[in-house]
Amino acid sequence: MKHSLEETLLASIRTIPDYPKPGILFRDITTLLGNARAFRRAVDELVYPYAGGKVDKVAGIEARGFILGGAVAHQLSAGFVPIRKKGKLPHETVRIAYSLEYGLDEMEMHKDAIAPGEKVILVDDLIATGGTAEAAARLIQRMGGDIVAACFVIDLPDLGGRARLEALGVPVRTLVAFEGH
Repeated sequence: MKHSLEETLLASIRTIPDYPKPGILFRDITTLLGNARAFRRAVDELVYPYAGGKVDKVAGIEARGFILGGAVAHQLSAGFVPIRKKGKLPHETVRIAYSLEYGLDEMEMHKDAIAPGEKVILVDDLIATGGTAEAAARLIQRMGGDIVAACFVIDLPDLGGRARLEALGVPVRTLVAFEGH
């Protein structure tokens, strides 16, 4: 029996209650990554709207965005750009600070990773409040990258992350949504 994309993905994402703190339902994609059929379908669906178009780079947010973004970049014959936490990249970097629930954090990418005018797709596993994705998008834009889209497997629409990216003029693509937190 053939299952819809949504059924396949929802069935392959594990929910872990009270992680990393009480009241949170953590949406774990490691089970999706371990399911060859679900992983392939997710990557194919992320790639589909951009196949045959001009995409120069795929930027993935540490760490699950590396896995998904690498696969997307491969299928699009695009370069891959890792966006990492401060201090993890070996060459000259550009950095941006962003707000977390309790304080600030910083992320960075190599200064020469994106040339002005390059078409970039931003990829991560999930969009929740959008703080990390917004910071990554701002970093790409600061380097002159033209963000074609920000793509996520999971959307938590009640947390408003999509709206934050769209306010920057970044189109958002998600595959499945989970209501609530």
